[in-house]
Amino acid sequence: MNELAPFFEKLDQSITNDNFVKITLSKPAYKSDGLHNIYVRIATIKGERMLSFTYHYQTNDQVKNYSFDEAKTIFSELLNQKFKVGILFTLAEDFTIQFSKKGKVSTRTTHPSFKNKPPETHDKPKERRAELGKYLNLLGITDKEGVVIPKMADKYKQINKYLEIIEGLMKNADLSKTISIVDMGSGKGYLTFALYDYLTNQRKREVTIKGIELREELVDFCNKTAKECGFEGLSFVRQTIQEYKPKKIDILIALHACDTATDDALAKAISANAQLVITAPCCHKQIRQQLKGKEQESPILKYGIFKERQFEMVTDTIRALILEKHQYSTKVFEFISNEHTRKNVMLIGQKSNKKADTKVISNKIKDLKTTYGIESHYLEGLV
Repeated sequence: MNELAPFFEKLDQSITNDNFVKITLSKPAYKSDGLHNIYVRIATIKGERMLSFTYHYQTNDQVKNYSFDEAKTIFSELLNQKFKVGILFTLAEDFTIQFSKKGKVSTRTTHPSFKNKPPETHDKPKERRAELGKYLNLLGITDKEGVVIPKMADKYKQINKYLEIIEGLMKNADLSKTISIVDMGSGKGYLTFALYDYLTNQRKREVTIKGIELREELVDFCNKTAKECGFEGLSFVRQTIQEYKPKKIDILIALHACDTATDDALAKAISANAQLVITAPCCHKQIRQQLKGKEQESPILKYGIFKERQFEMVTDTIRALILEKHQYSTKVFEFISNEHTRKNVMLIGQKSNKKADTKVISNKIKDLKTTYGIESHYLEGLV
């Protein structure tokens, strides 16, 4: 293509002068295929220098490697047809080629963005912890070809982030050879299935997972799906969290358990001496109902939206303190971005060998309750 001649000329110069840094292709002509952009760099593979293309899709990255001559053919297919902007970064200059909607080409040269070249080692694509297996198709996350359904892309990202978090937590936990996990309020089981598959099939750990769920149709669906997948150590029971009496819990999970169910789950974890407690607290009704109509001195609590957030923080802080009182180290952090869900806070408890100063912690809880006029926290009564 004649309009690409200046781009190829600059590319050849950068290779000859050994000052090539990278190429980015951006501003996709259409977004239906989910391909956002492409980054290109030099990689030495089996002793041969090649151009490595990283295709950034909505749900994953794909890497393809081409010889310099092959890469020119690929650029001819991509520029203007799929991407309207290409930028060649070198140590001498940045060269941009841009196409208008009508295909009119323009170029410009600017000062270099980089002073150093990146290494030419061959990187593997970013690890996906949730392999595109049968369970993802049965749960409606992928199609029959194993491709993530666009509307489920956020759920797929959430699953991978969840597995990443649990993997990190398990490294420091004192777990038995056969790990007993209970997921309280397992719902449709997206995260439950992903965790079982990841631990058993990818990490080769001995695991049993029990999903506790009140909705009979979901329990039946999940048990049927687990059987179809051959997940022998994964099962679901129809029970309330209060009714469930575990013999052993190494890891307790409760994500978005409604009303005071988060507290019921925390109480089960404490009584079972679970090594890891992983919760995403939900529905902070108990404290809100206590404080309804009570005059609050803080001007922040004059406004409804601030009052809501403040009571959520107070509820979860007391939960964390109660865990600490029972010899757990705790942390609170964002699970995923706010753009996906506002219920994105995770409260983690990990069993500690360090003895807790229960008197100091009790005073902290008492002070918080006094400050906000709280008579009782539901979890206190359970433990």
